[in-house]
Amino acid sequence: MQKGVLTRESVLMAIEEYDRLGRDAFLDKYHFGPARDYVVVHDGREYDSKAVAGVSHRFEHGHALGPDEFSGGRAQAVAWLERIGFRVKSIRNPDWARDELVLACAITAKNGWKGLTPTDPRVAELSELLQLLPIHPLASRNETFRNVNGVARKTVDIATHHPDYQGKPTKGGALDLAVLKAFLESPLEMAAAAELLRAGVLVGELQDAGPLDDDADEFDAPEGRLLFRRHVTRERNRGLRQRKIDSVVRQGRDLACEVCGFDFKAVYGDRGDGYIECHHVVPLHEAGEGRTKLSDLALICSNCHRMVHRRAPWPTPDELRTMMPSHRA
Repeated sequence: MQKGVLTRESVLMAIEEYDRLGRDAFLDKYHFGPARDYVVVHDGREYDSKAVAGVSHRFEHGHALGPDEFSGGRAQAVAWLERIGFRVKSIRNPDWARDELVLACAITAKNGWKGLTPTDPRVAELSELLQLLPIHPLASRNETFRNVNGVARKTVDIATHHPDYQGKPTKGGALDLAVLKAFLESPLEMAAAAELLRAGVLVGELQDAGPLDDDADEFDAPEGRLLFRRHVTRERNRGLRQRKIDSVVRQGRDLACEVCGFDFKAVYGDRGDGYIECHHVVPLHEAGEGRTKLSDLALICSNCHRMVHRRAPWPTPDELRTMMPSHRA
């Protein structure tokens, strides 16, 4: 039996049994619990998506999948059902991402670190903006996703965790506190990041940024994931990188790392000839989305590139060099 190899007919047969037995009896028969995250919608009714996907295997392969044999999330059950044309919707909205919190923190700060109400026009504007952010898939959102009530509540969560707040804090997550801390420590930098996020979303510059490698999550981008993704995409601009390399070669210089001096050709021979990574010295939250000059770029090796991006604040190549024990010695 191949997991996820379903047909529309097998899913409809599972839904028919669900209707015939009733939800509780269906879930009990196949040992599934109630759906916590996703439901599949068919003919105006909602069904526990993981249970339906698991039982569908019975009609397709002769044996139902048990709840411990697969995931009910987007990687498996949701993807299987959507692939054959079923609509799956989220029961609860996704947690707030850092980029969203940066924007919510910014309007709370402008309001004197006081929470805003759902009727405030700034809340309505932010609600519309958050729904444009390309962070959470549409299937992970429900009808209340980042509505004015949710946005207003988030500003209250932020405000009540401000050091000057005298009352009892409302519930807030660890990321809320981390972003608030960043605003308190670097108010101008974070306000600039919020404005850059807002502008990038409104003009569409952030929606078309290419995907990052999986290990990019190791990096700590002070301005949020969207701007970091845009930053790395710009660094990977092949034409820009090549122009920087050509300018160094024309000056008769070696393609060596500007931080540690590592030379790919010297170490790897012909395989390393002409290779070096390109880094924007000034992060986007400081430089904005303007045109990039070759003087804004540094040629550095892979190791130094990762060390620059590892955590905020991002050091310049010169600053990273001074951190190296060999340089200090």
